[in-house]
Amino acid sequence: MAINHIDRFRARVRSGQPCIGTGITFCDPAISELIGDAGYDFTWIDMEHCPIDVPIALAHVMAVRGTGCAPLIRVPSADPDVIKPILELHPAGIVVPQIRTVADVELVVSACKYPPVGTRGFGPRRGRRFGGLAYPEYLTDADEQILVFVQIEHIDAVEALDDILQVDGLDGVCLGFSDLAGSMGLPGQQGHKRVVAVGEDVIRRTRQTDKWMGLSMGWDPVAVPVWIERGVQWISIGGDFNSLHAYATHVLEAARAGSEDDAP
Repeated sequence: MAINHIDRFRARVRSGQPCIGTGITFCDPAISELIGDAGYDFTWIDMEHCPIDVPIALAHVMAVRGTGCAPLIRVPSADPDVIKPILELHPAGIVVPQIRTVADVELVVSACKYPPVGTRGFGPRRGRRFGGLAYPEYLTDADEQILVFVQIEHIDAVEALDDILQVDGLDGVCLGFSDLAGSMGLPGQQGHKRVVAVGEDVIRRTRQTDKWMGLSMGWDPVAVPVWIERGVQWISIGGDFNSLHAYATHVLEAARAGSEDDAP
């Protein structure tokens, strides 16, 4: 079994069951271990927007090894030099934001695959079990050990989607409604009918291929099941800070209400 639980992630998607994950934004790796123990299928370790560097990301990846949860990392950018050390953490997959063109996607995929398929530099450490796997054994499936996803979060990427979906080595795409709405001139209007229509179109076209359809969004008890029904196969819902804030607010309000009820 792979140390990053990619096999569990793949098996669930292939069985037709949605993979459910959540965002990791805090630095403490205990957060990831908690999420894994809670039964989530994957974590979404956010290096794009949050104060998570490579050593902290490694701690989060390692924290879920004993849980069955697959660690995905959203990398800061599509720059191959940025992606390279993150691949060496041996996550179950990377999610690359802000791509717009087929050339962007081809560059990302090449950076994630060893020659002759791609241009990834060779220097495996954790993925080779720190020397426990011989190089030939490691290389038999190294290119398949880390999933490669790109985010469709700009209208330019939507317009190039059919060609993007034909890129060999790309495992799937992931909708990002916030930036997509902004690129359509509708900032902050993720639920606008035009944005929703584009999202539905992306799902429809993606599901006609062998690529996997993902989505990252906040928790909405009505919308989340609808998007899964539309064909989303893996979905990151909310994040650690959302959950903490929601629960903290709930407890505080309940405690204050109780003390007020008891007041003379």
